[in-house]
Amino acid sequence: MINGVQVIPLRRIPDERGTIMHMMQTTDPHFQQFGEIYFSTIYNDVVKGWHLHREMTLNYACVHGRIKLVIFDDREGSSTRGELMEIFLGPDNYSLVIIPPEVWNGFKGMSEPLSIVANCCTHAHDPSRSSRLDPFENHIPYNWNLRNH
Repeated sequence: MINGVQVIPLRRIPDERGTIMHMMQTTDPHFQQFGEIYFSTIYNDVVKGWHLHREMTLNYACVHGRIKLVIFDDREGSSTRGELMEIFLGPDNYSLVIIPPEVWNGFKGMSEPLSIVANCCTHAHDPSRSSRLDPFENHIPYNWNLRNH
């Protein structure tokens, strides 16, 4: 685990009408504050990343399809600096992933035709307060290609 990252299983309540999928409540012990919520679609085999936010904490849940979320800690002084986390989110792992500020992250779509990721973040998005890297040419020691173990 990367210092400050949390993976919290979320509740799904299915019945014959459909499914309620919980994400976050103000009464949750991990709730910090509300900045904005948005939904990001991602097509199969596409990578969105790398990016980090200076102040914003991210709260990701994959509400449709499946993604591979990858997190990299490059923070000065962090006890987990240099570590990577790979988390698969979707129907088989419906969880909230909390990513603290200053931690690189990105995700890859794994479902046809697309997946939907919800982010209930702590601050309104401000592009001037974030950084981006090319997903393939950067200093992060990660390869997005499919690995057949």
